[in-house]
Amino acid sequence: MASYDRRTGGSPRPPKAGDTWWYAAVAGEAADSFSTRVRTRTRRACLGAVLLLTLVYAGLVLTATGRRWGDAAVTGRRADTRVAAFVRDHPSLSGAATLSLVLACLLLVGLGLLRKRYALTGAAAGTVAVSFAATGLLQRYAPRPRSTDAVGALLPSGFPSATATLAFGVAFALVLVVPRRSRGLAVGAATLWAVVLGAYSVAAGDHRPGDVISAALLALAVQCGLIALLARRGKVRPGARHGALLRGLPATLPLALLAAGGLAAGFLLLGDTLGLPETAPYDPEELRLAHRCGQALAAGTGAACGLVLLALVRHVALDGGPASYRLGGTFVEASGVPDQGELVGPFTENHDHEIS
Repeated sequence: MASYDRRTGGSPRPPKAGDTWWYAAVAGEAADSFSTRVRTRTRRACLGAVLLLTLVYAGLVLTATGRRWGDAAVTGRRADTRVAAFVRDHPSLSGAATLSLVLACLLLVGLGLLRKRYALTGAAAGTVAVSFAATGLLQRYAPRPRSTDAVGALLPSGFPSATATLAFGVAFALVLVVPRRSRGLAVGAATLWAVVLGAYSVAAGDHRPGDVISAALLALAVQCGLIALLARRGKVRPGARHGALLRGLPATLPLALLAAGGLAAGFLLLGDTLGLPETAPYDPEELRLAHRCGQALAAGTGAACGLVLLALVRHVALDGGPASYRLGGTFVEASGVPDQGELVGPFTENHDHEIS
């Protein structure tokens, strides 16, 4: 634990009237403190998301079976007549998806500025930027087999999906800027929107299901990493334990049903779609099943990531500083605390004490 001794250049933060910053700092480092528990949970979630992202990359990008399944899922959109007809009859959806991404970014920043949470707004925008930058680095530098089109040109990588990364990044960043009582409703609805955008990108043939799955995991990892950092710095505090769950139920309940149903259906269909032959021709029914399997897994994973994030911050208030601490009793009287106004730490007048 870092020293807070005034004689050896301890924390330079000046004390504020109404709280004892030195006690809050020491209490935040305790093994069973609220900040430590939040930091531990979010750090583990971040590492778990990175591990799952690595497994998705290894299974769906580096293996021939995974690449064949992803290609079949994209090709199967043509075999699924309802999906093909919907995309063909609504060509304006591509522009609407781009417009919704722009509006979502503006909404994220606008909400934070409107609530005067400038630091958290910057942090939220930073998580979106970091997720997007990590996506670009992975697309450019992550090792993968080289794919070429019919004329021999190298095809650009779509792992992870930039569109889905941006959508999930904005959705998950809302936990920092919306009020805690509205967090479940706002983040749940935004996650559903991100899932829809991911499903459309797969149906339009722009991305494989694995690209959307990896985008959701990447956005979750970055967001959990930021919350762990905030907890490390003592910027979290306990929130009210009642009321928020019911307010968010209109969004979180469909999200839970989508997560459970999508993952269950996807894994059930996965066994029937992995045994595709190495070369064409393929059975149209198998391609259709592969497309539906990919859509189910992508939607279920995206919804599950949103639920995990909401569960991690369910009782955590991120829009304020740590809880104030005040001492009283004979110890404070012996330490020379003035009767009115100014509040000092646990140091007597000769400053011959230290906490380390």
